[in-house]
Amino acid sequence: MNFNADLVYSIIASTLRSSVPLILASLGGCFSMRAGVSDLGLEGMMLAGSFFSVLGSWISGSAWIGLLFGIVFGMLFSMLHAVMHITYRVNASISGMCVNLLATAATPLLLNEIFKMSGKSVTVEAFKKPNWEWLNQIPVLGRILGAQNVLFFLALLLVILGWIFLYKTKLGLRMRMVSENPHAASTVGLNVLGYKYFGVAMSGCFAELGGAYLSLGQMNLFVENMTSGRGYIAVVINAFGKYNPIGTLGGSIFFGFFDALQTVFQSIFPSQLVMMMPYVFTLLVITFGLSGGKAPAGVGKHVE
Repeated sequence: MNFNADLVYSIIASTLRSSVPLILASLGGCFSMRAGVSDLGLEGMMLAGSFFSVLGSWISGSAWIGLLFGIVFGMLFSMLHAVMHITYRVNASISGMCVNLLATAATPLLLNEIFKMSGKSVTVEAFKKPNWEWLNQIPVLGRILGAQNVLFFLALLLVILGWIFLYKTKLGLRMRMVSENPHAASTVGLNVLGYKYFGVAMSGCFAELGGAYLSLGQMNLFVENMTSGRGYIAVVINAFGKYNPIGTLGGSIFFGFFDALQTVFQSIFPSQLVMMMPYVFTLLVITFGLSGGKAPAGVGKHVE
């Protein structure tokens, strides 16, 4: 009985840990889609955030400064996507994939040039679990929440703030109007390009935080291609959650659960088969679970 209880606690705690990068990346995708820009560049933004957060922490000796460092470069990568699609009207799928390919090629090169290493970086200062006594004293939840680091709580806060911004503020209403009908938004005097750029910039910021969680939250170093397709999964979660921050939170935890199950089945089934589980589930969701997840009507549309 104790073993089973420990296993349940372990799975729940692991589910929440696995969901954090997905929560943050899909939240970024939500802002991008709600500004009328496709979010296929999330994988590259996450990967860039993972690398530059480690670089910033290595230079400064502070995980928080590393996080800020990564946010800046994550937003720069998102601006590359924005300029190509919004200003030069390149198809968003192509510009997003360009960002992904650039990050995939650039991070190993920079890893070799800066750290003089291949495959992974040196270890750096990372985020630690908060030592909050009051948290550990909460029955049941204390044991689960006490196993999370500070970025988990930041992710939950950002989801709430993101929902409030999109659905309870005038700016959020206007941005959603841009994503549904950019021509009508332009007609009533809204700065359509400005809202689109803002949405993509926020997408880069949140996706970077998701990448930083992988390198400075779960680990204390950068590993080549460490995002392992999570940015693409976040795109699916965003549609699964109907482009709503609360929906993406639920979807991320759902996907995180299947990621966490790896720890249960890795001793029973071949490791390669177990590692496929989150991706197989993603394919099932794409095939059977996205019938109601229609994108905003104005995504990909431009104004003259």
